[in-house]
Amino acid sequence: MAMVGLFWIAQGDVYVGAKPSGLAPGVRLTPEGVLGLGEGQSGLRLWEDVSALTVADVPVKSLLRRAGAVKDLAVGTVLMLAQPMGAGPAEEAPAVMTVRVESSDGVHELAAHVATASYSRAEVALSRTLLARLTEGAATMSTTLAAMAEWGRTREGGTPRGPQRERLLREWAA
Repeated sequence: MAMVGLFWIAQGDVYVGAKPSGLAPGVRLTPEGVLGLGEGQSGLRLWEDVSALTVADVPVKSLLRRAGAVKDLAVGTVLMLAQPMGAGPAEEAPAVMTVRVESSDGVHELAAHVATASYSRAEVALSRTLLARLTEGAATMSTTLAAMAEWGRTREGGTPRGPQRERLLREWAA
């Protein structure tokens, strides 16, 4: 399994955001449509009914975000040292992005956990282009999604480096 832009590709399955487990929210892109997973958001929106697919609330890499991460690490370390033994650090849930699916029966907002603390601006832009491309028609969606799934089935070695991820996103969006 590997992360490419906003997508998590595990074998032949393609997710927007991290692959969910249990009742965690997630969004899977299938040959049939966009599938909401997790508690309170199950349901399949067929590609023939989907007119737009967008994402919001995506954490993007920035200098301010990096400074905030350093501050959070420092504060967390101080708090951990100040706590009595046996009290572990509080775990935060991963950030959530919103996947908006516009279809013939309205706009549906699905939640998906992000797969990383922040994404590069280039990967976010390319991922948004790719999501828009998936709604251009059955032939485009089918070949694009099939290429992503095939890459995932043959991929070994985890997530590729940034330039490779951007190249893949450009290929899939072409």
